[in-house]
Amino acid sequence: MAAGCCSGGCSSSRPPVDRTYRRVLWMALGINAGMFLVELVAGAAAGSASLQADAMDFLADAANYAISLLVLGMALVWRARAALLKGLSLGVLGLWVAGQTAWNAIAQTVPEAEVMGVVGMLALLANIGCAVMLYVHRNGDANRQSVWICSRNDAIANLAVLAAAGGVFGTGTGWPDIVVAGIMAALSVSGAVQIIRQSLAELRTGGAAVPAE
Repeated sequence: MAAGCCSGGCSSSRPPVDRTYRRVLWMALGINAGMFLVELVAGAAAGSASLQADAMDFLADAANYAISLLVLGMALVWRARAALLKGLSLGVLGLWVAGQTAWNAIAQTVPEAEVMGVVGMLALLANIGCAVMLYVHRNGDANRQSVWICSRNDAIANLAVLAAAGGVFGTGTGWPDIVVAGIMAALSVSGAVQIIRQSLAELRTGGAAVPAE
């Protein structure tokens, strides 16, 4: 196997393109782009911070899958750089959601629970589908792990959105929506930290930090 490595080590060579993984990424990209548009409109119409936050998350994931497709088959250094970029953007998204949540708390916005519930269920089904497709591809370099982490966080976030819809309906206040949006912000920031740490480790070690697939 060593004979197939370049002089600088195997980690810097171009890996073979995983065609199955590429097809999964294309499907996930289409699903997330579509759900971004749905939740963007629904979140604004319902006045829901958690739906708007989830819409931005769908947009970030669509970009995530697009970048992953772009660097698929490239050398590890480029995949690690792409993962670092995605980690930083995920962290920015988390901070934006935190700011939007704080604004809704100050304004005491009460969203429409029915819209939250219907759209939240649709988003949950979409994210569970993506997470199931990506589960077998969750191990490997930082770029692959970033895709799985985002998909996993989305499914968790949608369960929380549904819980928030029930809370808003039951209490008649916007606080459940605010709490859930805060949780989603925390998930984004913690996922960003995990992705950034591994991508930086891969850039420092030249691939030694990549777990076995």
